[in-house]
Amino acid sequence: MTFDLKEALALRDLAKRSRKVFALTHNYTGYPMVKEARELVRRGVLGTLLKVVAEYPQGWLLNPVDAEGQKQAAWRTNPQQAGASGCVGDIGTHAENLARYITGLEIEELCADFTAFVGGRRLEDDGNLLLRFKGGAHGVLYASQVSAGEENNLRIRVYGTKASLEWHQEDPNDLVVKYPDAPRQVFRRGNAYLSDAAKRFTRLPSGHPEAFIEAFANVYLEAARAVRAEVNGQPLPEGLDFPTVEDGVEGMAFIAAAVQSAKGGAIWAKMQAPND
Repeated sequence: MTFDLKEALALRDLAKRSRKVFALTHNYTGYPMVKEARELVRRGVLGTLLKVVAEYPQGWLLNPVDAEGQKQAAWRTNPQQAGASGCVGDIGTHAENLARYITGLEIEELCADFTAFVGGRRLEDDGNLLLRFKGGAHGVLYASQVSAGEENNLRIRVYGTKASLEWHQEDPNDLVVKYPDAPRQVFRRGNAYLSDAAKRFTRLPSGHPEAFIEAFANVYLEAARAVRAEVNGQPLPEGLDFPTVEDGVEGMAFIAAAVQSAKGGAIWAKMQAPND
């Protein structure tokens, strides 16, 4: 959302003072099956959450394309433009946001290992983190941009005492739910058996591709509903569902803690509370 956590906190204060709508495009929260996963967790289908595994591997920075002048790569690996983190700041924040959105869990502390595999690169192109959540659940999060052959393979698995779920961004219309004593289920986007939350954000009939662009549109639609109410002097509609400035602050706090841990030699670092 910003260059560093200090700027994020200042931006949040500005958003609160202005009372204007602030939307952040963490678009992966806009997928219908991500919303279905969140509903399953909220309804207790998984039981008590024990473990969260979130991963976002890419392979496009395996070679030094940043040093060769590729614009998308150059700014992402430049600390003067990207800030204190490269890969984890760029895509690891999406994995963190997705995990928090689906589970509702907040990271209490983390242990991060950063590596710049490509020679001369100033920011990490690979990051591996252990997570401890408030309430006792544990997690693993990794982000990599030097994983050969990977495109945008964002994935999440959530394990509870009753069941687990799994969602893949590259196959977004399926949500897999697994049980210890029953066959696994595959929930498919666009079907009547899904929750109202998933159906409200479904745009096409079942069987038709619906994915990345529509997820952005779902975020924009919810933000537009909020803006319309604000402009007309009306209360915000109930059930609004889009990332806000608070999500941005959480993401920047995650980056700050990860950088602190990695620079300290993979020490455990506390997440700075958003209100600090």
